Amino acid sequence: MKKIVLLLGLLMMLMLTACGEKQAESGSKAKKPKIGMVLNLGGLGDKSFNDSAYAGMKRAEADYDIDFSYVEPTSLADFSQYLDDYAMAGYDLVVAIGYDMQTPLNEVAPNYPDTKFVVVDTVVDQPNVSSVMFNNKEGAFMVGALSGMMTKTDKIGYIGGVDMAFLNEFRDGYTMGAEYANPGVEVVSLYVGGVNPFNDPARAKELSLSLKNSGADIIFAASGGSGRGLMEAVNENDGLYAIGMDSDQDGEVEGKVLTSMMKRVDNTLYKTIGNFVAGNLQSGVKVYGLEEGGVSTSEFKYTKELIGEENLAKLKEIEEKVISGEVVVK
Repeated sequence: MKKIVLLLGLLMMLMLTACGEKQAESGSKAKKPKIGMVLNLGGLGDKSFNDSAYAGMKRAEADYDIDFSYVEPTSLADFSQYLDDYAMAGYDLVVAIGYDMQTPLNEVAPNYPDTKFVVVDTVVDQPNVSSVMFNNKEGAFMVGALSGMMTKTDKIGYIGGVDMAFLNEFRDGYTMGAEYANPGVEVVSLYVGGVNPFNDPARAKELSLSLKNSGADIIFAASGGSGRGLMEAVNENDGLYAIGMDSDQDGEVEGKVLTSMMKRVDNTLYKTIGNFVAGNLQSGVKVYGLEEGGVSTSEFKYTKELIGEENLAKLKEIEEKVISGEVVVK
């Protein structure tokens, strides 16, 4: 009888131990971090800023064990609502894309002190917000230098979404780079404006044709989805060339897009998510320039022969001077 009692006791202990181990295993299994991203106006398919952000997040989703979702706002009024929705739903990290997220995020972030936020392309000074910035002037300087080398009319154009300090960094860097490579060049700037400056291709095409008619033969557009209008104009007009923006747009009109000023939102977001998953994401501002790989020209896939080895070598030399500090893009 004693032996039976002892055996039963031993079986119960083994069962309890096994249950305890299963509970421990279940308790130790890490929950996937939930990450939500609010894109900017224009949404996916802009072949620009939003597409680059999405590509970086999808790469992070493939490499890190995260639960990722996104939304595409259709108006500025949607920004605050979507940010609030993600935070209220208990997402661990909320990513906001674009400079016009500044005011909405400043309103939402203080209401959710335990939620981490990342904003790309603007600065939000809150203790739970990490701001990812780019040295826009350095990137614009490089494509401006190429334009200065390549123009045959000594007149080039810039199309901005709106006339404001943030976007004028592109205009100023582009102008400085063009004048560095070609002191006799003229840069003419126009702006899309209107109710949807970053998703109005028709207006951007109209401005592109206006610049062409005034003598400009190369145009750089920093206007999000509106830039599709520049590509249409370039495709339809001989002797007119484009500079792409944000992502690699060289294939949009093969041989007619000299290069693209790439803001590597994909790389910077990928690095940011990696830091978050590792528990190393800090609030404050991180700036990515030429040296950090945050901005760059594209690979000249369709225009190497057109540009020529001598100009490409000059452009590389200019890039090295900017990185070393010999040339300062103020």
